Amino acid sequence: MFGTSGIRGTVGDEVTAALALDVGRAVASDGYDRVVVGRDVRESGAVLADALTAGLRECGADVLEAGVAPTPTIARAVSWADADAGVVVTASHNPAPDNGLKLWSASGKAFDPDQRRAIARRVDRGEFDLQPWDGQGSIEPFANAIDRHGTALREAVSIDDPPSVIVDVGNGTGGITARVLADLGCDVVTLNGQRDGSFPGRPSEPTAETLSDLSSLVESTDAQLGIGHDGDADRMLAVDETGTFVPKDVLLALFAREAASDGDAVAAPVDTSMAVDDALAEVGASVRRTQVGDVFVAERTTDPDVVFGGEPSGAWIWPEETLCPDGPLAACKLVELVADRGPLSEPVASVETYPIRRRSIEVADKAAVMDRVSDRVQDRYEDVETLDGVYVDLDEGWILLRASGTEPVVRITAEARTGDRAEQLEAIAVEVLEDAIDAAS
Repeated sequence: MFGTSGIRGTVGDEVTAALALDVGRAVASDGYDRVVVGRDVRESGAVLADALTAGLRECGADVLEAGVAPTPTIARAVSWADADAGVVVTASHNPAPDNGLKLWSASGKAFDPDQRRAIARRVDRGEFDLQPWDGQGSIEPFANAIDRHGTALREAVSIDDPPSVIVDVGNGTGGITARVLADLGCDVVTLNGQRDGSFPGRPSEPTAETLSDLSSLVESTDAQLGIGHDGDADRMLAVDETGTFVPKDVLLALFAREAASDGDAVAAPVDTSMAVDDALAEVGASVRRTQVGDVFVAERTTDPDVVFGGEPSGAWIWPEETLCPDGPLAACKLVELVADRGPLSEPVASVETYPIRRRSIEVADKAAVMDRVSDRVQDRYEDVETLDGVYVDLDEGWILLRASGTEPVVRITAEARTGDRAEQLEAIAVEVLEDAIDAAS
């Protein structure tokens, strides 16, 4: 039921009001007595939030209704409201036909695997603690969550020479970024700023392709950088003052190098580029790799020496501020960096990047195939990790074979310091996977 980022799927098929009702019942029945509920801009979210709220209250939980708000706002609001959990009705960067549910703990971190399994088990078994008429939960508004988030953002940065910024809200909930940057003195222009869950301006996921209008607008104006959010504003990606998209691993390297110093560590998933390791080595810091998923990155950021965590997808975590990926916070941090260091293209150019190859191969039985991949790789190579998929550290590069959490495919990633070596490593990974598929069939 749960993927690496909560529950997501097509509305009316995988995601229904009946499912939302049962998730609400399960959360309340599992002992979460006070729950913050919010949603992104998708119209289907209103029905799902109503069903979720009904399930929570039916099993005795009190609901604090935050309305339409960014996912990081809801995650932060759990502690502000002295609540036990938060639930956001969102499909994040997925297209308009989808929706979903993401659950947040009191620490501001997404529900961990054990918490998710407990909820899924109750839903599967119908184990709900339904309350009589006089034991059902209450509902009240939690109206100042976005204002409190804005205050936290303004206090998290110091910008002496505010740059001009274009913020591509993506028709989602990320308008808070533009408002806070304007409050900090920036000259701000918004793109796709009207809330619309059909995402008419561009697809919800920010990528080099979907942010092409942002790139063109920055290039043709005197803006010093551009910011792009997804539908629920937990992600943030950027373009520099020339309108050039900042590669995701490079942005991770910039944030990591800015946050870390000698002896510090940064949390990042297993598929993170060597460019991040090299950038951190310059300041005496290191990468601590995790499973793919912001919940795993967030968990590792609770280690005392970890000062930052990030995923190249655009999820960035500063543990001293919050354990949730916070796109508006990342935007403010990047604007602060530009204000302090000058044109964004300069620090971007200082990060050395390497050829990386990615492909997906359809697989019928992912579990059986990955078991065989693991056996073959561990027989053949010495430096192998199975934290999340099968990772092999090879001469001047690495390969990762990892089953998708949502699709019937195995994803291959290969990176090396030269293009020829990257192609060689990709070929090795494909051969290993194809052998495993043949053996499993």
